[in-house]
Amino acid sequence: MCLLLMVHDAHPKYRLIVAANRDEFYDRPTLPAAFWTDAPTVLAGRDLRAGGTWLGIDRTGRFAAVTNYRQGQREPTALRSRGHLVSGFLIGEATPRAHIEQVAGEAALYNGFNLIAGDARELVYFSNREGNARGLTPGVYGLSNHLLDTPWPKVTSGKAALSALVREDPPELVAGLFALLSDPHQPADNLLPETGIGREWERLLSSAFIGSDEYGTRSSTVVLVSRSGHVVFVERSFGPGSVPAGEVHYEFAVGRDPGV
Repeated sequence: MCLLLMVHDAHPKYRLIVAANRDEFYDRPTLPAAFWTDAPTVLAGRDLRAGGTWLGIDRTGRFAAVTNYRQGQREPTALRSRGHLVSGFLIGEATPRAHIEQVAGEAALYNGFNLIAGDARELVYFSNREGNARGLTPGVYGLSNHLLDTPWPKVTSGKAALSALVREDPPELVAGLFALLSDPHQPADNLLPETGIGREWERLLSSAFIGSDEYGTRSSTVVLVSRSGHVVFVERSFGPGSVPAGEVHYEFAVGRDPGV
């Protein structure tokens, strides 16, 4: 996942609002979001190559997401897949802070990552390229493939658009969030970061929504967790050339069996 926009504890109705795009090569096998058969409390997509996930929530309202940290040349294969940073939290029972403290002690086993983990009490951020766990205060946050709130164009514009959207508080908030995630605009070259991947790739990766024949936005996900404990989770999937490949929609009350 390469863009994660969040409103944390700063909306009168929702304690958490998430709008996220996962960008990946189309040939990496993936399952769309669902409650996992081997962990029935977990709602998330699944990476079939390594078994983890990039974003998910459980039926108690615990949420986690991970993005890669872009640093030029491809890193060698790490001992552990970054997707297990998310699934490990959702399957386990540790608090967000305790999970991230454990992750920090094992950070060298993973390639560069950014991890968000939270529940009804706290939302915590950690990157093994920064090294410090941060408890997030109420506000609007943006994360791509550098540190939290690094002012890459799509992070800056995404945060501004999200802030405006939640101020307006439209009745169709989910539709508004998906519209934000679908933006294909690429900023001017002089605004692009230089992360060592070459100008052509910097351009391709600069938009919120990415489309090409081999690599692009595989899924867009919206998560709303209300202060009363109601969860809305909607994911739209895409194939090569940004062709829509399906949508899943889940709603459940925190603390209840999602099948009820």
